[in-house]
Amino acid sequence: MMAIVFAAAGAYAQACNHESPMTPSHLSPPAPWPGLFDSVPEVFRSYVEEPAFADHNGLPRATVCLWREHSDSQWKCGNVHVPDEEMDDADGAEWLFDVLVGGSAEAYQTFAEDYYEVTLDLSAVQDIWDLKPLTQQGVSALNPKATLSGLAEDIAQIGYPTA
Repeated sequence: MMAIVFAAAGAYAQACNHESPMTPSHLSPPAPWPGLFDSVPEVFRSYVEEPAFADHNGLPRATVCLWREHSDSQWKCGNVHVPDEEMDDADGAEWLFDVLVGGSAEAYQTFAEDYYEVTLDLSAVQDIWDLKPLTQQGVSALNPKATLSGLAEDIAQIGYPTA
């Protein structure tokens, strides 16, 4: 699970690697990892409590949280103690955000094929990467069971262009 918010104040992101030792369910009772959200600025605090970013019990789904206000010169995160200093990528940040750092349709295709265990048409992924208007042909190339009309509400909500 990954959530990224681009707002007037800057950008906020949280993500959850369910296999991380920092997963909320590894604590008793389940809770966000200590320090993960403690330093989130007030301007982004509502995203920590956003129901869309939480599980069915209202618990934030996150092993990593970072933010950057417009005035910041770098990304920031909370003061979090990683449970296993020897474990590479204990919070999952590298794995989770690798697709963004990759910065290409090919990087996303690789991620999505691995994560969703599907084969994706690179030209259809590239069209979305380039923000080309959605067509039924493009939607079908990614998911033969999906229809443009069935996605209309989601498309309108995010403001994605259609043909």
